[in-house]
Amino acid sequence: MSKQTMFRSSLVAVTAIALLGACGKTAENNETNETSSAPVSSEAGITLPAGFEAQIVADEVGKARHLTVRDNGDVYVMLDKIDEEKGGGIAGLRDNDGDGKADEIVYFGKHTGTGIEIHNGYLYYASDTSIHRYQLDDTALQPTGEAEQIVGGLPFQGTYHAAKPFDFDGAGNLYVNVGAPSNACQEKDREKDSPGMDPCPLLEKQGGIWQFKADVPGQTQDKDGKRYASGIRNAVALHWNREVNSLYALQHGRDQLNFLFPEMYNEQQSAELPAEEFLKVTEGADFGWPYCYFDQFQDKKILGPEYGGDGKIQERCEGKDRPILAFPGHYAPNDLIFYRGEQFPASYKNGAFIAFHGSWNRAPLTQQGYHVVFVPFEGDMPSGDWKVFADDFAGVEPIVSSRDVFHRPCGLAEGSDGSLYVADSKVGRIYRIYYKG
Repeated sequence: MSKQTMFRSSLVAVTAIALLGACGKTAENNETNETSSAPVSSEAGITLPAGFEAQIVADEVGKARHLTVRDNGDVYVMLDKIDEEKGGGIAGLRDNDGDGKADEIVYFGKHTGTGIEIHNGYLYYASDTSIHRYQLDDTALQPTGEAEQIVGGLPFQGTYHAAKPFDFDGAGNLYVNVGAPSNACQEKDREKDSPGMDPCPLLEKQGGIWQFKADVPGQTQDKDGKRYASGIRNAVALHWNREVNSLYALQHGRDQLNFLFPEMYNEQQSAELPAEEFLKVTEGADFGWPYCYFDQFQDKKILGPEYGGDGKIQERCEGKDRPILAFPGHYAPNDLIFYRGEQFPASYKNGAFIAFHGSWNRAPLTQQGYHVVFVPFEGDMPSGDWKVFADDFAGVEPIVSSRDVFHRPCGLAEGSDGSLYVADSKVGRIYRIYYKG
């Protein structure tokens, strides 16, 4: 059974539950997620729409998170762990002979993390508590100077939503995600019968996006950071859309509705809810976490059960900002870019590519996600249904556990030639997807 068929089956099941009164009406914005042309298997082992091909730029680079591509084709990858033999938290890849594959790889940097971007001649990267930058040399793959700290003092969260992805606007500002180290801001996290804290103290420094100056060293969150948007549990996928001059993000929704509240949510509902929200992030926006979550079947923000909700109540959620698009629960969106190149067909221009990393919280149902999807845009809003663009990274079917998969898409970047690069967090495979026509 295909992933698309499995999704439709689960959607029908949840719809049936909804019609019985548990969830209300279904949303229509994600019923169709098939590619527009029959997918074909690529040389790299993933499936793509007809006319596209993929090659492996490098393999076993390390547990890759986000990546960025320089105008000359050099690829920089932020790693989750430092391999002592390789000796650095950033991998630099260069193709010297023009065959599309990296034949020179260097490792440098003292930090690991997620975010990495090239901006105004500097390579910026994020550890779990800070933002740094290297000045790039005109010709060398590896920067020769020391890294300069731009932002420090970001909350240390261990492995719980610790990533600090970021992006830049065109006006000298830097936007940083600071995730919340919590499921739903309970007094005792993920424990049954533990109420939600009200107000949630985590929102003072976490659960939102902070704005800093892009080129001022020595900033801290307390002294220099401006809370740009709030009520976002964790947004690993964060991107400034230059075409419309606005910030966009995707939120990782809360977990364990069935485990914590089995009398309100069955296993199927818990697997599908809440939606993974695609957000247009404007200054002052509040998307409602932890008090509210988005139910894509009712097409509403719903009060969380930790705050007195029953799966239907909207009280105190009516004024919260809504997503521009809703995806099935627990797909784990980990990166986002808006395509600006000329290589792909015109229908892809200015649309959004999203890397879904896959999650664990659909259990005991089979896991889903583990693919790259495309969302067409017109202006600042989606103009059609989302569709799977690149699939079969996982290499197994069905996916019982994320431990069983071979690859997990985590990072996205666009090359200067319009190719799409994808980073795998499992073993560090770097893919380049291009259009043959």
